[in-house]
Amino acid sequence: MSVISVGQAVVLGVVEGVTEFLPVSSTGHLKITEGLMNIPVDDKAVVGFTAVIQVGAIAAVLVYFFKDIVRIVSAWGRGLRDREERHSHDYKFAWWVIYATLPIVIVGLAAKPLIDG
Repeated sequence: MSVISVGQAVVLGVVEGVTEFLPVSSTGHLKITEGLMNIPVDDKAVVGFTAVIQVGAIAAVLVYFFKDIVRIVSAWGRGLRDREERHSHDYKFAWWVIYATLPIVIVGLAAKPLIDG
């Protein structure tokens, strides 16, 4: 007997797909949905399924925004080499993405002992 039925997998896939693009925690919503459907969240198969559908959602985002990502990363690289390129919107945007990532990196590293247990 499988841990997750096909119907449950479809519901979890829809929850992941919808919440991935919203400013909410898709992982949190998956956990809530799993709990509401009485799915054993600590089961290795459930953890694996959750990871796979999240990788799929992240891959979809990367594919969809691939040209934008390449353009921004390229502008950042050019700006590091050439001062004239540093006035471009994409170069500045790349730095803002880096700045916006720093707080969560710091919090994640500080909280690592708590997360690891």
